[in-house]
Amino acid sequence: MILLRSMLYFPANNVRAAVKAATLLTDAVIFDLEDAVSIDDKESGRILAGSLIKLVKRRGIHTFVRVNDLGTGLTTDDLNFTVTDGLDGVVLPKTERGSDVAEVSGMLDRVEKKGTLASESVKLVPLIESAKGVVNASEIASGSDRIVAVAFGAGDYCRDLGRDISLVSPEEIELLYARSHIVNASRAAGVMAIDTPFLGSLTDREAFLKEIDLAVRLGFKGKQCIHPSQTEPVNKMFSPSPEEVSRARRIVDAFDQAQARKIGVVAFEGKMVDLMTYRQAKYVLETYERTTHRTAARKALSVDLSEIFSASR
Repeated sequence: MILLRSMLYFPANNVRAAVKAATLLTDAVIFDLEDAVSIDDKESGRILAGSLIKLVKRRGIHTFVRVNDLGTGLTTDDLNFTVTDGLDGVVLPKTERGSDVAEVSGMLDRVEKKGTLASESVKLVPLIESAKGVVNASEIASGSDRIVAVAFGAGDYCRDLGRDISLVSPEEIELLYARSHIVNASRAAGVMAIDTPFLGSLTDREAFLKEIDLAVRLGFKGKQCIHPSQTEPVNKMFSPSPEEVSRARRIVDAFDQAQARKIGVVAFEGKMVDLMTYRQAKYVLETYERTTHRTAARKALSVDLSEIFSASR
């Protein structure tokens, strides 16, 4: 399973943004063809995204494209231009039912067959942004084998409820049901849940960190980001802390020793450790290994000018 702690949006028609994206310690970049690109710039955005995906991919960053939703009639053209070598997946906005997922998956089947891509090599991240989407989260999350994660979009969700996202309470209680439901539906389908972008002020770091903490506690595995400054705290908070890793190692060691002595449950630091606790500790260590490996793989952060031209050919 790919690591998607931070998924950073960039306008698909901005070359400077793509170059910036290639230098960042983000798990994934989303080239945005939807909200970030005007209707007059859609075509140029598709062309640029399709050529610059390789530049970002060379830095070990997962690459996604957010296409326009099915209701616009633009989705097919978006896919024809951007599904290319180096593209990891497609973010599908305003997903409301399982049939939306099936329709886009069929489009991808056709594009892959026309090109040189392996079948189902391009993954899907449905973006749930409405009450109908939340209600149908389970059928959306299980709608295709291409799905690796389901993402939440709080802005459009609030608008669908007739609410202003800027007036959401500090505790964000208005979003709790949607978040929890999406997390549970995603987990039941065996895919990750990715939290909404932070839509407050970019300077309100306290509120931003509080929102990440809430997402972690609810069970999300990552968060969408709209500014490069957001990726570092997101990566950190969605990774095991040194204290969590140390404790997990001690639990695994204690349990393995007990198992060697044919003991099923062991006392550990005043608490009983059973198989469930052991498995959770193993999960923490596996996550730590994945995050450590990913950070180590992202060494070269500069972009040579020649790469920009070679990527666009």
